[in-house]
Amino acid sequence: MPEALVLDYVRTPRGKASPKGSLHSRTPIDLVVHLQQALVERTGLDPSTVEDVTLGCASQVDEQGGNIARTAALLAGWGDDVAGATTNRFCASGVDAVGQTAARLRAGDLRLGVAGGVESVSRVPMFVDRGPLWSDPATVAQIGSVHMGIAADLNATLEGFTREELDAYGLETQQKAAAAHAAGVFGGSLVPVPPSESSPGLDHDELVRAGTTAETLAGLPPAFAELGGQGQDAIALGAYPVVDRIEHLHTVGTSPAMADGAALLLLGDADAAERAGLRPRARVLGAATTSVNPVLMLTAGQSAVETVIARAGLRPADIDVFEFAEAFSALCLRFRRDLDAGPERMNPNGGTMAMGHAFGATGAILVGSCVEELERRDGRYGVAAVSGAAGLGVAVLVERIAA
Repeated sequence: MPEALVLDYVRTPRGKASPKGSLHSRTPIDLVVHLQQALVERTGLDPSTVEDVTLGCASQVDEQGGNIARTAALLAGWGDDVAGATTNRFCASGVDAVGQTAARLRAGDLRLGVAGGVESVSRVPMFVDRGPLWSDPATVAQIGSVHMGIAADLNATLEGFTREELDAYGLETQQKAAAAHAAGVFGGSLVPVPPSESSPGLDHDELVRAGTTAETLAGLPPAFAELGGQGQDAIALGAYPVVDRIEHLHTVGTSPAMADGAALLLLGDADAAERAGLRPRARVLGAATTSVNPVLMLTAGQSAVETVIARAGLRPADIDVFEFAEAFSALCLRFRRDLDAGPERMNPNGGTMAMGHAFGATGAILVGSCVEELERRDGRYGVAAVSGAAGLGVAVLVERIAA
């Protein structure tokens, strides 16, 4: 069976998902094309040899509609023969794009492809597609769909986590991210977005708050109490009557910060790598997609991790690096406890609460970051995973290839 090899990885900085954010004036296609050009420049890749581009994107409407992957490939000048597809598993879209492309490589249906994701939350806001999952009252009532923040507070309540524990994790990820940026950890893959007439440009993850302290986090109000009082708590409690009330403990400091950004991975089989003159950096061993109750929702990423590890005949103790999307502190604490994944193995350079969550791009960023961290620490196995809306989770297992 052919192998699915990671040949290279690039990403943009993550900008604040705000009209004041440094990437707001850049369209999602701008970000992808910028990375496609960078990928060609740094690898010497002949783009016409790429067979397909698969991008994850959670809000496929307006500037992110119309199969943005194919559009970007055309605008980048990669040629009429380079196909494109855009996939949606909500926040897990980017990691799913990597998993899909790797599966096609292992099956022999693809020789060389690009997988990644993009999201400009500042230009295409969350829920703007008005999907029935969050905009149709009958669908919401039947499924029991709740906002992600309500699901996070439900998980914290069920697990018995305290506000102090949640805040401590929020502080930890900010400190890790600040230290990683100061040390230039992301320099190998981060492609700065240059300034233009309408944009100041960006060369770092804009959301990192190096001055965060335990005191500033403790002073933040609960972020989802008002939403819960508007009927969301009632939906959640109807599904989980084991608790009589939801403790609203998450704040903006212990929730993922919304961001704009994009990421691409170049994936190929051994023959494609040789033809391109590139040394494989890692192999994708497998992927897992799982789903859980849509109210509890955010545990699916952990479930996917457990599944992909078990399928490979490994144990959590065999994994050197876990890159787990920080969909609120409670889920990170649960993950760390259940998989015995201490701070040195789980998100060692910070995560989406500190650096930003660009929905469709996040999973691809995590896979690339996982490969880079394995190279830094001479590790062997790594897992990247994301939990998405409606109880979806996707995980990808990679193995570093020693130089």
